[in-house]
Amino acid sequence: MSDPGLEKLLHRLSDNLSEDKLVQRVTHNVRKKLGVDRVVLYYFYRQWKGRVTFESLSTSEYSILGSTGPDECFNEEYAELYLNGRVRAISDIATAAIAECHRDFLKEIQVKANLVVPVLTPKGLLWGLLVAHHCQDSFHWSENNIEIMKLGAQKLAKARAIRDEKIKSEK
Repeated sequence: MSDPGLEKLLHRLSDNLSEDKLVQRVTHNVRKKLGVDRVVLYYFYRQWKGRVTFESLSTSEYSILGSTGPDECFNEEYAELYLNGRVRAISDIATAAIAECHRDFLKEIQVKANLVVPVLTPKGLLWGLLVAHHCQDSFHWSENNIEIMKLGAQKLAKARAIRDEKIKSEK
């Protein structure tokens, strides 16, 4: 990115999130309860363009902190689904019916299975996504796994850094 203001905002947000004990506790607990390799918080810094601003890892080799998603794959249609509470559970990205750009991106970041839930603000805005990745093998996502992620996303929506950023973005 070449926008210095945006870089400064993202750096400040990343710093705030990493300092926010609620974000640390929730993402760590979600990862441990699910038994997965990585849980990330993906923040939309512009309309449907985002970046990983926080992560909890089973091992540092799975770090993708700061990475941006396949923005060309995420559009208004997908945003609307997540605004309406969509949960996307993919047990095996190799066999899932997903866009090739999404599959290629997931392979690039070592994902074999993923689970995505929206982080919605109290006003119903799509702030970002809470994403669980299993990198070692495919993974069957149970209803309990999905509930753990949903509860985690609801708790994250209350985090200081998310609330503060939400207020700024609504002005």
